[in-house]
Amino acid sequence: MATRGDGSTVRSAPAQTAGPAAAVVDVGDYAQLARMRGPNPMYDVVVDEIVGRRIRVGDHWLTDFASCNYLGFDLDPEIAAAVPGALARWGTHPSWSRMIASPRLTVDIEDRLAALLGAPDCLVLPTITHIHGSVLPVLAGGGEVFVEAHAHRTIHDGALTARARGARVRYFRENRLDHLDRLLARAAPGPRVVCVDGVNSMTGNPTRLLELSRITRAHGALLYVDDAHGFGVIGERGAGETSPYGRRGNAIVRYLGLDYEGIVLVGGFSKAYSSLLAFIACPTATKNLLKVAAAPYIFSGPPPTASLATVLAGFRVNEERGDAIRTELHRLTVRVLDGLDTRGIAHLNRSGFPIIEIPLADADHLDELGHLLFERGVLVTLVPYPVVTREQVGFRLQITAANTDEEITGLLAVLDEVAERFALRAAT
Repeated sequence: MATRGDGSTVRSAPAQTAGPAAAVVDVGDYAQLARMRGPNPMYDVVVDEIVGRRIRVGDHWLTDFASCNYLGFDLDPEIAAAVPGALARWGTHPSWSRMIASPRLTVDIEDRLAALLGAPDCLVLPTITHIHGSVLPVLAGGGEVFVEAHAHRTIHDGALTARARGARVRYFRENRLDHLDRLLARAAPGPRVVCVDGVNSMTGNPTRLLELSRITRAHGALLYVDDAHGFGVIGERGAGETSPYGRRGNAIVRYLGLDYEGIVLVGGFSKAYSSLLAFIACPTATKNLLKVAAAPYIFSGPPPTASLATVLAGFRVNEERGDAIRTELHRLTVRVLDGLDTRGIAHLNRSGFPIIEIPLADADHLDELGHLLFERGVLVTLVPYPVVTREQVGFRLQITAANTDEEITGLLAVLDEVAERFALRAAT
């Protein structure tokens, strides 16, 4: 039996073997994903060439709607131009662990980031997965971790690591915050950490952070927010904003007008900033604790110089023209959402943010759908169970500022064919 994030159990799939000498591997809940990974062209794609948001796989060209490079920084010449000078000065990789030494680039990023977020301090580590697996257990200690059932898989994994180190793990659902309130009220004295996504990686919708923060502050709990998909895209609201995404891309805390009292924000540069780096925004005392308690800071190799250089260049581009880029991203996203609504095709996006999941009426059609989209030259993210619930099985589109109007028009034309051949959920 396997356990889901919400605490329910499911029967594991039969063991998978590759021959008489192969080790037995039980893929459990992930049997469908394992079955599709080999024959479906949407999985483990090897890209041979990139031209804008067009990619070549062998001799087959596709338009990329699976990228998380929301601002198009991966293709920005000004950002790419920052790399050669940094390599000449710092070499390809600062191979100390951060506990030993950090190049000035890293400290500059932390200072610039704290100013952008309006946070008390920041610590950068290689990836968000590193952070969840190392920082969350430190924050939880021997206390309790409360995980929203639909939070990202890496948060659930971090919570299980915390449990292995003595914390108790409990689950709640965002549509039942009264349940969370009761759980916190009954919690034993000690650290209590409530873990949620900022912008959900599948639906594109923001969490109910205002209500969550009221509950956690009332109980003296820490609210731990993973805003991997919001950072760089959404930001502070107010005069001068050029789109509903807000200004500056300084993440969901500022987007909702909150401060950082009782909130720890986790985010990454691998999406909007197209660079390998992640961060935790926290009080300086917490940062100093993590410097002696978080394994990636003490033991792991850091991101390469090119990533550090492109983050700093990304800050400059974000300051000079980031809001204009986000305005274009919003316009392209609205074109897709309006196209779906006009066609009566259901989607899960209620925010207008550039992540759009389209569920199938029949989850068994997912494999065939993947083949059709690949043949028609559209790369998407297929989302099978248990990546999402069975009711949400379908495919995810990610729009970027580097997509073109022609590509959006082509996508909508392909979706017309998809709607004719497959049972999509009807819009309500």
